[in-house]
Amino acid sequence: MLDHIGLAISDIRRSEAFYTAALKPLSITKLYEYGPDKTDSGGTAIGFGKDMMPFFWIGDKERTGEGTHVAFTAPDRAAVDAFYEAAIAAGGRDNGGPGLRPKYHPNYYGAFVLDPDGINVEAVSHRPE
Repeated sequence: MLDHIGLAISDIRRSEAFYTAALKPLSITKLYEYGPDKTDSGGTAIGFGKDMMPFFWIGDKERTGEGTHVAFTAPDRAAVDAFYEAAIAAGGRDNGGPGLRPKYHPNYYGAFVLDPDGINVEAVSHRPE
């Protein structure tokens, strides 16, 4: 299952207004906004979703077309570790090894790899184990 996806955009406020309006009929709303101190890119990131789970993110620090990001839900931390090892063995490039990312939340355990085209692919577990 997908956990979330992130898109690089050129104008954060213009895109925020667009997605706020476009996603409202789907009951998807803005849940979070993080500034440069909370993002890996050093820009602003806005998360949209439902039931306090942001699954669609936009960010403004990377060039449009770059910064494409997809995250897959992992059932536990061992699966995150296994994803990382398999992805590296299959030719992926390290973009952040397995570990806690407490700046996101205390139980955020993820691993990041770049696929052959440079797309940032992640596996993440939110479980406290």
